[in-house]
Amino acid sequence: MKYAILGLIVLLLAIFVWFFIGTPKKGLNKEVNWGVNFSQKQAIFLELEPREAYLALLEDLKVKNIKISVHWDLVETNPNEYDFTDLDWQMAEAQKNNAKIILAIGMKTPRWPECHVPQWAMNSSKTEQQQDIVRYLTAITSRYKDSVALSAWQVENEPFLAFGYCPWIDENFLKQEVALVKQIDNGKHPIIITDSGEMSTWTKAANVGGDIVGFTTYRAVWQETLKTYISYSPWYTPMLYFRRAQVIQALYGKKAIGVELQAEPWCKASVMNASIEEQQKTMSLEQLQKNIQFARDTGIDTYYLWGGEWWYWMKQKQNHPEYWEEIRKLF
Repeated sequence: MKYAILGLIVLLLAIFVWFFIGTPKKGLNKEVNWGVNFSQKQAIFLELEPREAYLALLEDLKVKNIKISVHWDLVETNPNEYDFTDLDWQMAEAQKNNAKIILAIGMKTPRWPECHVPQWAMNSSKTEQQQDIVRYLTAITSRYKDSVALSAWQVENEPFLAFGYCPWIDENFLKQEVALVKQIDNGKHPIIITDSGEMSTWTKAANVGGDIVGFTTYRAVWQETLKTYISYSPWYTPMLYFRRAQVIQALYGKKAIGVELQAEPWCKASVMNASIEEQQKTMSLEQLQKNIQFARDTGIDTYYLWGGEWWYWMKQKQNHPEYWEEIRKLF
């Protein structure tokens, strides 16, 4: 019995060391394939002109990889009536600038409140909402599957994470969504399923039929339950991200990529209601540089930065261009 307990302790210690200690091989990640997230809704929230902000990413920063949050409530304001005007323009401008686009589609897409359910569908039953989502996904996938600018689909956003205002979580329906997009797309573009980088092993995201696992990376945030700012730095090491990516590759044959690297504040109030000093508690220029270096240190070759609208807002509205200029170095 004593030796069994000792053996278990040694095993657990070995697992801990393997996952958390050390640094991925030097030179493994000399060149990161950087990208940027973009949300029209977030640009509007920051009182920016969305097209101006989007073009600044493409033409000023020369970003070549963008993940666009396609918010259901902006596209289908009335049942079965779709307004693709802005998304058509975004795809056309990406193609003009030789950029590649990931389209994040579904009920839950990046940016608060996470689930962007149209007003007309708010009080529908779960079954009715799912029927509406199938119709919506069919329309959007059919429209953009042949776009030269399209590089991948992201179906839903962190679908297993209970975060935001969402009516339900349904793994079986997620599998149906993935199968539907694959069928319409004829498998021409990979499908990304995302999960939390801090609160998940990524295995559920790897097990629903997608092709790539996407994960988030946040380093300093406001923790609402604890009512304080916390840092993930002491617990979440670059090696932990590297090892989880290895596990996903070994067990599921799928690549893991960073779909959200924190490059904007996570405040106890929105940035519109927070002072610059408050914002800098989670996103100073030094913190931005640390986060970028952290991504490099994971050995993972693809990261999409989170906060493009905020950098532009800081530059244009707050007289703080240093974040924009720091990001420029990556592209």
